[in-house]
Amino acid sequence: MRILYYDCFAGISGDMNLGAMVDLGADPDYLIAGLQKLNIAGFHLEIQKDIRRGISGTKATVIIENPENEKHRHLRHVEELINRSSLSSEVKAMSLKIFDLIAEAEAKVHNISKQAVHFHEVGALDSIADIVGAAICLDYLKVDKVMSSPIQLGGGMVKCAHGIMPVPAPATALIVQHVPVRTGLVQHEATTPTGAAILVATVDEFTDQIDFQIRKTGYGIGQRDVSEVPNVLRVYLAETSNISDRTTSEDAWMVECNIDDMNPEWYDHLFSKLFDAGASDVFLTPIIMKKSRPANTLSVLCNSRIKLEIKAIIFRNSTTIGLREYAVTKTVLERQEKEIETELGKVNVKYSYFQGKEIRFKPEFDELKKLASQHGLSLNEVEKIITKNC
Repeated sequence: MRILYYDCFAGISGDMNLGAMVDLGADPDYLIAGLQKLNIAGFHLEIQKDIRRGISGTKATVIIENPENEKHRHLRHVEELINRSSLSSEVKAMSLKIFDLIAEAEAKVHNISKQAVHFHEVGALDSIADIVGAAICLDYLKVDKVMSSPIQLGGGMVKCAHGIMPVPAPATALIVQHVPVRTGLVQHEATTPTGAAILVATVDEFTDQIDFQIRKTGYGIGQRDVSEVPNVLRVYLAETSNISDRTTSEDAWMVECNIDDMNPEWYDHLFSKLFDAGASDVFLTPIIMKKSRPANTLSVLCNSRIKLEIKAIIFRNSTTIGLREYAVTKTVLERQEKEIETELGKVNVKYSYFQGKEIRFKPEFDELKKLASQHGLSLNEVEKIITKNC
């Protein structure tokens, strides 16, 4: 299993993350080309080697060409910008998830709706580039799992658009409220809201107990250089060390409820909301309740980081008035995604491995449908053609 691990001993910001991803192996030309798909003028990305306290790495800086013309944006403006772009659906979804985390935190801090949040730092071009760039780099690296150490937040006070604020900034404190953090290593803002949101949106597991083989190390250089602590973000590209098994076990939560009085048409909307929030699986089980009433058990598998959000979605979008939850252990096979050439065109195929051996493969269903439509074939015919090339 291919793993991306964030070692946030000195915190994380959007530009440090971009530098670290490039230093780890993300192609800078691919990143720049991806950002150009946003079709926004007025900025460019500068990538260069730099050093902090004897540690060399990559510094990424978003250069705003006309700062006086820089405009603030609301969430809907950012969403429209990303949705109109020609970025992949995966990059769009991840970018929007990160923005939504920040918008939700800012809305709670200022007691307003998400759509009413007036983005200052986040709506600016540099933050748009940092966030969309993070999604582009993660998509490029094609990792199976993202892990992180506890996040160093820093200490002291920070100056922002609303004045002098304590560290962590109120929005940052809300974003990281369900993940392990540390404070006080330095007397400045070590982790920005953008950096925090990138981690919370992408990391599958927060732990400082690592058990993998490090294949490559990258360093993202921060803009600040005023502390004895090197202002860098360290990242590892790694593989699981258990070659004989190659499965991963992780803690997860099952959230369930019984529903007997809801319009069945509502389930599709509810499922979409739950999957968009990051649920690993959502399913219904037919049951018989008291007085022989037919009903369904709604089951949602998720990690602890999003459990509260999952519960809120269920309460807001279903008729249940109660939930139950219990911890489970999830075991996952090693998986790899490969692009293969077929007589119908290129297709992404997911391969699964157990004890080092390939045991199954599965083409992406959306691509099967697309090829079937393009070539006037049935799904069965397309699958047989692809199978010959796997």
